[in-house]
Amino acid sequence: KGESTVFKAHTATVRSVHFSSDGQSLVTASDDKTVKVWTVHRQKFLFSLSQHINWVRCARFSPDGRLIVSASDDKTVKLWDKTSRECIHSFCEHGGFVNHVDFHPSGTCIAAAGTDNTVKVWDVRMNRLLQHYQGNAVVNSLSFHPSGNYLVTASNDSTLKILDLLEGRLLYTLHGHQGPATCVAFSRTGDLFASGGSDEQVMVWKTNFDAADYGDVLKTQKSGISVDGTHHTLQSEMDCDVHLKKTKPQDSDRSHAQQEEETSLANTLEHIVGQLDVLTQTVSILEQRLTLTEDKLKECLENQQKIIQNKTS
Repeated sequence: KGESTVFKAHTATVRSVHFSSDGQSLVTASDDKTVKVWTVHRQKFLFSLSQHINWVRCARFSPDGRLIVSASDDKTVKLWDKTSRECIHSFCEHGGFVNHVDFHPSGTCIAAAGTDNTVKVWDVRMNRLLQHYQGNAVVNSLSFHPSGNYLVTASNDSTLKILDLLEGRLLYTLHGHQGPATCVAFSRTGDLFASGGSDEQVMVWKTNFDAADYGDVLKTQKSGISVDGTHHTLQSEMDCDVHLKKTKPQDSDRSHAQQEEETSLANTLEHIVGQLDVLTQTVSILEQRLTLTEDKLKECLENQQKIIQNKTS
């Protein structure tokens, strides 16, 4: 009926709004450094989450609505428990502002995009970094495919990139926008995705993840249709010398020695991965302690300034 409800929600720019999957709650993120949760049915404010120390760019509910994730210019991604209203964990691996964050469809992982040209994927059950993608430009937005197997990103170098999360590698780099690509999102069914850019264009793309042979897919061209009806032919290409090869079935007549060698190599790699996990967790703890130390120093300096001002007055 053209009716609307206005929430006087924040004291600064609102950067992000997101409904819970059941449609009963709304989460907002703002430059006032807070994340706020609202009830949609009663149209009332519920509570604020206020541990960020800089602008909050993005906030999202988990698929089951029990968790909230937020991304901030304080270079952290924070995970919150909606019921207890407490911060469960802070992910501090980004070296720059964090522009966007979202939950994996399973709810077990999150992915975040930052101004340090990276996309990072964490396991929220173990609070550990799973995958790290280094790009060439600021990453503005990302979206998980409904299957959970792919991630699409939009960045300032005007490209969209599709990442294969199962293989942990880049599949396509898509060129079409003239200028920074600012946002991207998969459709609910995953057969399409749309992107927007500073070139004032919205492009709609058709996915072909169901193709049997990636080699054939790479030879095809992607087509995008902008909202003004202009047709764009967009060539998909590979970055970082990534080559997609069909995996050959294992030969049944491999020698016992070969199998032992592969098992030994697998064990070694597993050990290396385990050591990297420990190192990542150690770095995360040290960064968190450093942040706390900085906060305490700032507080001490502020107190000293107040004392000096009082003496002066």
